Parts: sequence; structure tokens; C-alpha cells
Amino acid sequence: MNTNRFRIVAALFSALAWLGGPAAVAAAQEPMVPTVTVRPGAVGVGLELDGTLQAVRQSTVAAQVPGNVVQLLVRAGDAVRAGQVLARIDERDAQAGLARSDAAVAQSQAELANAQAHYERSRQLRAQGFVSQAALDVAQAQFHAAQAAQRQAQAGRSQAALARSFTTVTAPYDGLVLATHVEAGDLAAPGRPIVTIYAPQPIRAVAYVPASQQALARGAQRIRVRLPSGDWVTPSATTGLPGADPVSQTVEFRLDLPAAAVAGAVPGQSVRVRFAGGSSERLTVPAAAVLRRGELTGVYVARDQTFVLQAVRVGADHADAGVEVLAGLQAGDRVAIDPVKAGLAGARPAPADAAR
Repeated sequence: MNTNRFRIVAALFSALAWLGGPAAVAAAQEPMVPTVTVRPGAVGVGLELDGTLQAVRQSTVAAQVPGNVVQLLVRAGDAVRAGQVLARIDERDAQAGLARSDAAVAQSQAELANAQAHYERSRQLRAQGFVSQAALDVAQAQFHAAQAAQRQAQAGRSQAALARSFTTVTAPYDGLVLATHVEAGDLAAPGRPIVTIYAPQPIRAVAYVPASQQALARGAQRIRVRLPSGDWVTPSATTGLPGADPVSQTVEFRLDLPAAAVAGAVPGQSVRVRFAGGSSERLTVPAAAVLRRGELTGVYVARDQTFVLQAVRVGADHADAGVEVLAGLQAGDRVAIDPVKAGLAGARPAPADAAR
């Protein structure tokens, strides 16, 4: 029974193929590609520049005392907590300095006790008339000098203890290790970088605007940042530094980004920053319609029930409004929304335009 049914179905397909012929089969295999008509549209005009992501809190922790690095306890990428030990520097010299300070404090205490006892005896003898006022004044001055010497010794010990604490390099806040600048055995010196750390949040975008165009950037009605993920976000705050770099003649703009938008982003990644100051009529096409192959940028244009690859010169990407076309197209041209599918053999434009 099943065998007979299969034979009947096969016979029907054979008859349809014979009736339609090769042309019907080929027509069924020709891909139909939706198109969109190029028309002028209102887009934001202004300035678009490259920028980079930057951690708002980033610190290069440097050595504060000289000595060999005996331990480097972190590596790039490690998560650290505030107060966590990052590296240790040879503390023998600092320990010896602390011991000298302890000895100086003990000596000053002994001298102070002696000067105080001498002053008390001199005051009693002066009351009984056995010593002169000048002798009492000398004893009092020696007592005050001993007090000052003790305070000096105690301050020296505090300084020595602080210097010893500097041999343990710690993290100033919670963050991630961006880079290490020494290895165990290297000689550390005051000011030499040990570790660079940064806090993952908050993150900002930094763009350098030519000084000749800073007025446009400061007066922009809308600022947008294109993240590495391709999403456009609006900064939560914008700060333009008041001065220009004397060498590059640029003004730094810092754009604070929402934490949720930059989750997973890392400092140093490239972004695009757009300062929009108004609107203008421009030819645009959907970003998906633009085909990029090396140095070639083009679109597939519908011509006589087929597609022709047309080279174009594009401008700024206006997100939802599309990519601006500077040259290569005219208003009314129909372009394929899917350039990969339009490049297949036999691809034909769909009968109706896709809604833009």
C-alpha cells in the first residue's frame, strides 16, 4: 500500500517537472531579495570622532622606598581588594632604621629623666638658698631641651615605622590589575611604578576634539557614543576640559557612561563619539545594506529585474536613521537590504519595497 502511494507521488512530481520545464525549476530556485528605496531623510549633523574607554578610577601604585622587590603577589587580570598586599620590598634597611629610632627614643627618655631630676633638685636648693637663680635657669633649660629631644626622637621613630610600612605595597581600593611593571628581584626606587590597577566601574569615553571645532562640541544638542558592541548610548554626563593641548591642538571631552551599558567593557577599547548640533536632509541606506570587502564599499542596486554591485562612498553612521551615502547613489534607487543574498546567482528584487 505504502509502496503504491510513493509511486503515485513520484509520478505526480515527474509530471509537474515535465509540464513546467527547466524554466519553472530555475524560477523556483531564484532568491527574491527585499529592497529599499533611497530617499533623502533628516539626520543629525555635527562631528564624529574616534574615542577610547577609560576607567574613571585608575592608579599606578609606585614604590615609596628603595630596595629589591622580594615578592610580586599579583598578575595582570587579578581582582584585588582594598588593602590587599600587591608586592613586598626588602625591609632590612627600613628595619635597621626603625631599630636606630627605638634606641634614640630610649636615650632621649633617659636624658629627660636625668634633666627632670636635676631640675627638681635645683629648684629645691634654690628655695633653701643654696644655689643661684642662674643655676636654676640652666637646669630648667636643660630640662626643656630634654623634653624637645624626646619629642624629636619619637617623631623620628614614627617616620621610621612609616618607612618600614612602605615596604609592603597595598591596593588603594577594590579593582582589577591592569599591568605589573616589575618582577621579583628588580630594584625599586621611590616613584618607580609597581602595579597599575583600575576600578571596573564607572567607565567613561574620552574623545579629543580639534580646538577649531570645540564650539560645535560644546554646543551639541545631542551626544551619542557607539560602544564596541555596536550599541549607541547617551552619556550621563559630559565634561569638556577648559584648555587645549598645545601640541595636538585638541580639547579633551570626558563622557560618563551608564554602568549597565558598559558592563563587560574594558579600558582602552575604541568607541565612536558623535556630537550632533542640528539636522539636515541626507541620502541614507540601512547599515545592513552596505557591503564592505576590504577597501571596497558598495551596495547592490536593482536594475532590470537583477542586481548590480555599485561602489559608494559612505559617511557617518546615524544609527536607526541609517548610513549616510556621500556618492554613488541617487534618490529613487532601490538597494538590496541583504547584500550577501543579492550577490547570489539569479537573485532578483522582490516586487514590493520593504518598509524602511
